[in-house]
Amino acid sequence: MTAAADGVPAAYLSLREDARRVLTQWDPPSSGQERLRDQFLGHLADHEDGMWKQGPPAHLTASALVLNPSLDKVLLTLHAKAGMWLQFGGHFEPGDATVLAAATREAREESGIAGLELAGGLAHLDRHALLASGFGRCREHLDLRYAGVAPDDVGYAVSEESLDVRWWPVDDLPGESAEEIGPLADAARRLLG
Repeated sequence: MTAAADGVPAAYLSLREDARRVLTQWDPPSSGQERLRDQFLGHLADHEDGMWKQGPPAHLTASALVLNPSLDKVLLTLHAKAGMWLQFGGHFEPGDATVLAAATREAREESGIAGLELAGGLAHLDRHALLASGFGRCREHLDLRYAGVAPDDVGYAVSEESLDVRWWPVDDLPGESAEEIGPLADAARRLLG
């Protein structure tokens, strides 16, 4: 893999350009989401390695919320490191051609749903500090969030990064995750509905 002069793999520079394009073309649904978009774009402008886990302690990630066809349930993973129920997602990898491809890869790997497809547009942005000790040098994720639909009876699996995977009603999310997942579920339902 070729690298830029400062050691950032060329694949991450291409992803950085895709992230800029995705963020610039996205029409944020609220002033809070617009502020986050501007922060993410500023982060990318300031950090050539802002897509890379080995870059700054704060870096971009990609995730996806999976809903059922009636959009009243979400499929969540009990994240082993975070110790809470979350959407599927994680760091970019050199083989990811686009931000959407990274979110799709993460959702498929962590859900075990091989044919899962995501809607093409961003659903939501989130910036969160990582409080658990198991995240190594990562201190903050700037998360680009997508959404997709899977049948209620789809076969799913628990990945190595998870303790469990389960459907949850949107109006009865696990308590420790409701503040995190609720706004994402609302945004995903707007996008998909």
